[in-house]
Amino acid sequence: MRAPRQRTGTIDLFLTPHWTVVVLASLAGLCVGSFLNVVIDRLPVMLHRQWRAQALETLNIEPPAAPTFNLALPRSHCPDCGAAVKVAHNVPVVSWILLRGRCANCGAAISARLPAVELAGGLLAVAVIGVWGFQWTALAYYVFLMMLLAAALIDADTTVLPDQLTLPLLWLGLLAAAAFSATPTLFDAVTGAVAGYLSLWLVYWVFKLVTRREGMGYGDFKLMAAIGAWLGWQSTLAVILVAAVLGLAYATARILRQTATRTTPIPFGPFLAIAGTAVLFLSARFGLEVL
Repeated sequence: MRAPRQRTGTIDLFLTPHWTVVVLASLAGLCVGSFLNVVIDRLPVMLHRQWRAQALETLNIEPPAAPTFNLALPRSHCPDCGAAVKVAHNVPVVSWILLRGRCANCGAAISARLPAVELAGGLLAVAVIGVWGFQWTALAYYVFLMMLLAAALIDADTTVLPDQLTLPLLWLGLLAAAAFSATPTLFDAVTGAVAGYLSLWLVYWVFKLVTRREGMGYGDFKLMAAIGAWLGWQSTLAVILVAAVLGLAYATARILRQTATRTTPIPFGPFLAIAGTAVLFLSARFGLEVL
């Protein structure tokens, strides 16, 4: 008789050849990246329409009828000519390369950020498997990284960090801490969320009292709280310091190139996202204790 298979905590696909796992993960990640582009592009528009409808309702004004607009409808289309994107032209990365970065209908340029986000989805999928193996913990961290990427790019585009991303990201971090042993303990996650929020809240008020200007928004506090929940309180200071250095370097470069002034608002979310990603992989891969 065969001995019963022991539970190892990994999915059975981990027993397949390594290259197969990498290919499957990267292909799935490319598709996730493609969907992420939809979220980044449409969520701000959906929120703007929602806020406008609420404002009109407050004023007792009937909002005008508008066509359905969500993450599923309408179909992907060219923003210049309005032509629907064919299925054959919607293959992540490949279609952009074959079309030479232009619309198949009108020839308008397609932003290189679209395939870059798709590629990031594939590369990060391979990265989390390389660090945590083909386990549920890797999937959890992948969700964290994808939501972090979406929040960062929306902030870069609109200077808004939507609660629809930051708050679910925070609660998912606490849930992951309670469910998986490879994540911070629930105590460390809760403490990290509180420390992350209060740290930037304190910086905000000190800066405002000294300069009488607002240096960041409450969305940054919530995003840092979410990062603290996923990484634990031990990584909070490292994330903030790295983000601050990156943000300062970027602002200085723009001022020197005369594309911004000292009072030009610069979104802080992208730098928090980069710092959070870097600290996550460094601490997990090399066992660094970052304080």
